[in-house]
Amino acid sequence: MLETKIISAEELSRFGFLENLNKLVLALLKQQKAAWETAGKNFGALNRVQTHDFDFGHFKITTQFNPERIRSSAAKTDAKSLAERACFLCLQNLPAEQRGILFHEKYLILINLYPIFQKHLVIASLDHVAQQIEAYFSDMLELSKELSDFTIFYNGPKCGASAPDHFHFQAIAQGSLPVEQEFEMLEKEYAEVLVQQENLRVVAVEKYLRRFIAIISPDRQTMEEAFEKLYRLLDLKNEEEPMMNILCSFVENEWRVIVFPRKRQRPLCFFREGDKKMVVGAASVEMGGIVVLPREEDFRKITSEDIAEIYEDVLINADEFEKLKNELRQ
Repeated sequence: MLETKIISAEELSRFGFLENLNKLVLALLKQQKAAWETAGKNFGALNRVQTHDFDFGHFKITTQFNPERIRSSAAKTDAKSLAERACFLCLQNLPAEQRGILFHEKYLILINLYPIFQKHLVIASLDHVAQQIEAYFSDMLELSKELSDFTIFYNGPKCGASAPDHFHFQAIAQGSLPVEQEFEMLEKEYAEVLVQQENLRVVAVEKYLRRFIAIISPDRQTMEEAFEKLYRLLDLKNEEEPMMNILCSFVENEWRVIVFPRKRQRPLCFFREGDKKMVVGAASVEMGGIVVLPREEDFRKITSEDIAEIYEDVLINADEFEKLKNELRQ
């Protein structure tokens, strides 16, 4: 089954030069759009999505009306629903047209069939194992270094992952998210330095609607140790793992990992009735500054106050964040 899903370098060579993994995945995107009608249609639809920018002073939030994302934003991820459906990331359940690139004999790099961006990938484990980052964080670092034109992101099992029963990352072109574009400004003007060592920087950012911790280092082992310490300090809240979204990129020969600690799977507006209801997934893309709305009525009515409420609903509060900062300083 695996052999039938791996696309050959020979076939990809018709779609571009293949000197590194960045070029390989660009060729994969071209090949799948050309050979797979649904993929071509769904990526083509991105040219027609509507967006709107909300100005919050020193940063912006963009809303995107994207009807195809209803599958993810409203996905049922309770144990009963997962047990009743076939896992769409398992090899035997992939569509006949789908092909991928094998990565380190552990992952299959696939296009995201319901994309938010023109360059949007899913990186699925070959094994059907739970979405829990601790044992796979080093793989995230390796991916971000080899796929250096992309940002790798991770949605926790109750933080936006629509397949919490099958481990996977996603990847988008580096710089696609407002938080990436604004990071240097945030670090310079708004970040609080928690740790400053020769090969490690840990900073905390508030005054951004989203509270986050960033870990920056050129050394892989240092990154792994720092993330492990952060992981241990986050509250489990009776979940499989601490609730979080993670963005990981390799920029100017150092890793930058941004962690958004969470407290809730979905914002309260998701559960309201009538005009007060809004369907929004609140995953890594939303944490990065793009709020995806699959229903047009939500796109039309959402306000800056709604956006602030969505983030406040799902992220840890100021007191919890202060406690986390104090622990990280030590």
